[in-house]
Amino acid sequence: MLQLVNLSNDISDVQMIKNDARVLEALFQSHGLDGLELMLCQPWNPELHRREWIHGVHLRFWPSWLDFWRERREELLQQFNDDAAIAAFYGGLTPASWLTVCRSNIRAAAAAGAKYAVLHVSHSRMSEAYSRKFSATHKEVITATIELVNELVKDIPDDMELLFENLWWPGLTLREPELVALLLEEVRHSRVGLMLDTGHLMNTNTDLRNEEEAIAYVIAVIKGLGSYRQAVRGIHLHQSLSGDYVKKCRTAVANGRDLADAMSHILRVDEHRPFTSPEVRRIIDYVEPAYLVHEFIQYSWDDWMYKLDCQQAALQCRNRAYA
Repeated sequence: MLQLVNLSNDISDVQMIKNDARVLEALFQSHGLDGLELMLCQPWNPELHRREWIHGVHLRFWPSWLDFWRERREELLQQFNDDAAIAAFYGGLTPASWLTVCRSNIRAAAAAGAKYAVLHVSHSRMSEAYSRKFSATHKEVITATIELVNELVKDIPDDMELLFENLWWPGLTLREPELVALLLEEVRHSRVGLMLDTGHLMNTNTDLRNEEEAIAYVIAVIKGLGSYRQAVRGIHLHQSLSGDYVKKCRTAVANGRDLADAMSHILRVDEHRPFTSPEVRRIIDYVEPAYLVHEFIQYSWDDWMYKLDCQQAALQCRNRAYA
C-alpha cells in the first residue's frame, strides 16, 4: 500500500511549500510517505513536483455540468446569466470545447507519470447544494458520465488506472451497487476502479454522530457492493460529521448564481477533518487499498501537519518528528 498526501500546484499550495522541492522531500521522509496525489491547476513543474513523487492525479471537477453536457441553454442562463460566464466556467460554449479542456488535463496527468487518475462522478446545480432537492437522478449522472468518459478514453493511457470517486450528490454515492456495476462495466477503458472517499460517504448519512458510527457505516456500504468492493483501489481518508449543519441548511434560500457562497457552504459540509479514533484502521484492513491518500484541505503548513499527525497516529503509522 502506498501512503500519499493530496496537494495541488495552485499558487497557494506552491507558496505553502515555499516553492521548494526540498520541503516536500523532507515531509515524505519525516512521515513515511510515498508521494503525492496531485491536482494540476496550472502547468506542471517537474523540478518542484518531481515525477517520482506523483503516483496519482486528481482530475479537474465541475460540480455542475449535466445541463451543459445536455446543452440546456435556458437552464444554463438561469444559472450563469450570460454566455460569457458560461464560457469562462467550462472553457467554451459547447460540449466539444469542454472536452478539449478535459483532454488537456488528462494529457498533463499522463505527462506527469501518474499511475492513476481520479474522476468525481457527481452533479449538482449550485442552489441544489443547499436544499438537496436535486433535478437529476443518480442514474442520469452515471449515464452521462459514461458518455463523457467514453469520449475521453482514447486520451487515457492504457496503463493508467481511472478511479471513480464517490460524492453525496446525484451520481456515484456507492449506496446503489447496480449503478456501480453500470459505471464500471460500460466505461471503455481497460483499467477502471473506485476511489473511496470516506468523508463523502459519511456525508450521505446526516444521522452519524461520531467517528465510530461513521466507520461502521463506511464498512457496511462497501460490504454492500458485493463483488464490486474489489474495485476499490484507493481511499481518500478523512472524516466529516456535518449532519446537523446540513439539516439546518435544507430550508435555506441560496443565491443560485453565487459560486463563492456555494463553495463556502460545500466546505462546511465536506469538512476534510482527520480521523482520531483508532477504529479507522478497520476501514483500511477491510478494503486493503493500493493507495491510501491522507486528503485534507490545507489552510496552512501547520494546519496540514496537525491533521496529518492526528490521522497517522489514529492509524498507528510511523510518525517521526519533522523539522
